[in-house]
Amino acid sequence: MAARNTARKRAFQILFEADQRGESVDVVLADWIRHSRSDTRQPPVSEYTMELVEGYATKVRRIDDLISQYAVGWTLDRMPVVDRNIVRIGAYELVWVDGTPDAVVIDEAVSLAKEFSTDDSPAFINGLLARFKDLKPSLRRDEA
Repeated sequence: MAARNTARKRAFQILFEADQRGESVDVVLADWIRHSRSDTRQPPVSEYTMELVEGYATKVRRIDDLISQYAVGWTLDRMPVVDRNIVRIGAYELVWVDGTPDAVVIDEAVSLAKEFSTDDSPAFINGLLARFKDLKPSLRRDEA
């Protein structure tokens, strides 16, 4: 499971970097892959990191709409950039990736918030992702 933890952290970092640079996540992912191939000091980008980033890229509008709709008291633009990107990657994995228990996805997102964000962020992220977990059947059904 440590490999998945690392993959999630790297996926978050790629989304964060893309957000900061104003680039698409696909461009930043390609940069990370290129750097890992040309510089032995850079760790390789795992298949699961690529799956998370590429999957998020296919759902970016839907995920941002969900965050905007359910993040009570926060607009997407006002939300701390770290929190916004942790929720983005967590929402994608929680709703559209099968095979990982929902509780694990939420716990991993909360852990990222504890490591990279404010003291209030873990509770905010936990609450928002728990809401998405409850809505998951209808969110998936709405796309069918």
